[in-house]
Amino acid sequence: MATLASGIRSEIERERSFFLKLALAMAFVIVAGFSFNVVAGRSTFAAPLLLHVHALVFFGWLVLFVAQSFLAASGSVRLHRRLGVLALLWVPVMVVLGLAVTRHSVRAIGGPPFFDTNEFLFGNSIGLLAFALTVGAALVLRARPDWHRRLMCGAMAGLTGPGFGRLLPMPFLIPWGWWVAAVVAPMMFILAGMVWDWRRKGRVHAAWLWGAGILIGSQLMADAIAYSPMGLAITRDIVAGTPGAMRDMRAFFP
Repeated sequence: MATLASGIRSEIERERSFFLKLALAMAFVIVAGFSFNVVAGRSTFAAPLLLHVHALVFFGWLVLFVAQSFLAASGSVRLHRRLGVLALLWVPVMVVLGLAVTRHSVRAIGGPPFFDTNEFLFGNSIGLLAFALTVGAALVLRARPDWHRRLMCGAMAGLTGPGFGRLLPMPFLIPWGWWVAAVVAPMMFILAGMVWDWRRKGRVHAAWLWGAGILIGSQLMADAIAYSPMGLAITRDIVAGTPGAMRDMRAFFP
């Protein structure tokens, strides 16, 4: 019995260690992407206040996510659960700010030039809602650690899109840039989790499938809306009378 209990503890520790490494890898992509933008002179601290608040809140979430992963890996479950309450307050603020920044971007410059304006508008917006949905499901299932940690990583994977978008040669990926940065690249983290489960347990946990389904499904839905007559009309209405209306809605090589 002692040997069995020791084996179970060892397996739990290995799993927690894997998820910590996965969290650090996702954090690295995000930090590296935005740091590269600053070094390359693509970002400026003279940006509007809204962008600074948005950056502060999203970076705060990143710190919270990594800290929670450290606490779980170290066995500090009680503190991990107490800090988890912050997510209930943090995520709605992230969604509101994310939607506001998306609207600001399409009105100010039409969104990044290597994305179609309408795809950026709806892809970003629905992606944020998908993130909130996945985090919400993870919090509901917090009493089931296997589901909770996998859904949280699935949600976080979706947030790595902006990091990848700043590291990849986006102009050369037109017209598939949005899908590469927002779906294909982030899916690598979910696939890593699937492979880990398969190698350690002989099967893929259903939470990974849900995470992948929400990530892919949300972007399919976003594109369906973005390229519909309604989506195109909404995009034109939002940018009407602003500098964003001056650029072609289609992606172009800047």
